[in-house]
Amino acid sequence: MDRDQEKAEFDVGHVEQEKSQLSDTVDDDVDEAEGKKIIWRIDRRLVVLVGALYCISLMDRTNLSAGAVAGMLTDLDLVGTRYSVVTLVFFITYILFQPPSTVIIRKVGPRMFLSTITLCWGAVMIGFGFSPSYEVLLGLRLILGAFEAGYFPGCVYLLSTWYTRYEVGRRYSVFYLLGCVASACSGILAFGLIQMDGLAGLQGWRWIFIIEGVITCLIASLGYWLLVDFPESKRKSWRFLSDRQRAWIIRRVNADRGDVVAPKFKLSSFLKGGLDWRVWAYGLIAFCTNTLTYSLAYFLPLILRNNLGFSEGVTMCLIAPPYAFAGIYMYMMGWIGDRYHLRGPIVAANMILALIGIPILGWHHSNGVRYFGSFFVTAGASANVPGSLAYQANNLRGQWKRAFASASWVGFASMGGIAGSLVFRSQDAATGYKPGLYACIACCLLGIIIVCALDLSYYIDNKKADRGEKQLETSHEEYQPGFRYTY
Repeated sequence: MDRDQEKAEFDVGHVEQEKSQLSDTVDDDVDEAEGKKIIWRIDRRLVVLVGALYCISLMDRTNLSAGAVAGMLTDLDLVGTRYSVVTLVFFITYILFQPPSTVIIRKVGPRMFLSTITLCWGAVMIGFGFSPSYEVLLGLRLILGAFEAGYFPGCVYLLSTWYTRYEVGRRYSVFYLLGCVASACSGILAFGLIQMDGLAGLQGWRWIFIIEGVITCLIASLGYWLLVDFPESKRKSWRFLSDRQRAWIIRRVNADRGDVVAPKFKLSSFLKGGLDWRVWAYGLIAFCTNTLTYSLAYFLPLILRNNLGFSEGVTMCLIAPPYAFAGIYMYMMGWIGDRYHLRGPIVAANMILALIGIPILGWHHSNGVRYFGSFFVTAGASANVPGSLAYQANNLRGQWKRAFASASWVGFASMGGIAGSLVFRSQDAATGYKPGLYACIACCLLGIIIVCALDLSYYIDNKKADRGEKQLETSHEEYQPGFRYTY
């Protein structure tokens, strides 16, 4: 396939040759300038909004660490392994409720599905602030996992339907970058909310959950009006693109990978995606990446407070700079990946950066240098979330295979969350959490090995396709002649 056809910016002449059945009666006279305006409009409406909601999602699921630093451990008697168990149980329901989420979002539509589950988990967060005991907190974490389960795979799937393969990397980066903003600001916000200690007879850590839960419910209400549907859907999105503009989007995505229209759902078609070993390889990369990201989210504040000796207020504020740096680095790597059509090397480079930062964070004698190491770990781990998603999205075809892969990616990522909850144990605090650091190093090395295996398989298959020996990604719906994998 001509490499120019794989670029994100398709010229209008090529787009107009790829007519879809949904657009036969629609005028397709869209010039380059108007095309850029349409894409920019989608970016502002879709990417920014789902990113803002994901920002709230991350803040809500990871603010346990702020509560722990602010006195929750003592008030709810979270001794021994109880804190690790509270962080872990979230992922039980989070994993169980993910597989059907990408199917449900197709049936009821993103606007109704995503806004409803966001409103529900916001209400649960408010309940966190009134938890009287460890047992109630445990139950609320299980319910929170069930409601949040559908959000991330739903958003990843929705974004992939609106963009071509070499546009999606930067969009995933911006989407997840807004999540980094949440992680960066959550500590500062929590520090401010703690100052409400004693108001209405509630401890400061309770106000963290109550106020953030109220914010979540308000943003969910906004999402009900502003979220958009799939490009080919007949359901209307409030004040968004015209039929002519959506038809242009459909044609350009079809020209890129030929799978805009989802065939009627069949369980066999959905599960068939699991026959491709690469889908599970993407999942293992997600596991390795998210073991690092969740370890940081849950335990970086405790490492700063208990091992590096910073005060409560300073600890809350020191969480922000590593995530701010990660956001800049993440977007830069997303831009490089889209610009030069790279996926595997980007993921491997991020793993190497984290691999450099972990020993610095864990073993250097200077606290300042150890804190500097957290910048590398945070940047490498965080950048690999959108990096690995783009790696997966570029090398899959078929709506239901894409839906299965999105759900399996998030499922493995959630298992990484469980691992991240367990590898940094309270009893290891005196040793500087060394076993947890060793586990993170192992995850980085495993991630690099998997990327090498995937890229080697892509190289071999692309060469066979170039010689006319096979067609690629033909098992789902109608195949796209000339499709090639992205290294």
